[in-house]
Amino acid sequence: MSANDEQLFLKYVQENPINKQILQLAPQLGVSDWWLTAGALFQTVWNVLEGKDPQNGIRDYDFFYFDEDTSYEAEDAVIRRAQELFKDIDAEIEVRNEARVHIWYEEHFGVPAIPFLSSTDAIDHFAAKTCCFAVTTGKNGKTRVYAPHGYEDLFARRIIPNPVLAPREVYEAKIKRWLSTWPSLRAEPWPEQ
Repeated sequence: MSANDEQLFLKYVQENPINKQILQLAPQLGVSDWWLTAGALFQTVWNVLEGKDPQNGIRDYDFFYFDEDTSYEAEDAVIRRAQELFKDIDAEIEVRNEARVHIWYEEHFGVPAIPFLSSTDAIDHFAAKTCCFAVTTGKNGKTRVYAPHGYEDLFARRIIPNPVLAPREVYEAKIKRWLSTWPSLRAEPWPEQ
């Protein structure tokens, strides 16, 4: 992993004007440990690599933050503030407190989740290693990237499973959708246990 890879990644990510807007406005939300993550980033990179509109196929923009107040009311208040802050952005921005995920994960995905320790801990548990990217911006405007598995597979358009939490069915459903939208991708099979 090199500084050049990170710079290229950020260049591609910022070719999506929605990503740029979110990264510029998000510090005003006043939440801790926040990151723009998931498809907003890796799908934008795939679009740029394939010469498509950078927003192509991106259903929503995942915005993670981490707050030890795991009440529904606290998260809802942040979601409402974010709706106001991002109201002029023409996209669905999904704001979630990653400290709350273990509360609803099993009902949604069929397997229990342990409480995450941070937003980046949550990102480490994505169904595919190729999805484990996040970007944040400080109040000083300085951008930081989280890329625990590096950039090689992303730039090579290889999807690598990450069997640490999500069940196989979740991974396979995601790659089916991704391959239909980005046919140049290659997906590695879920490992046999």
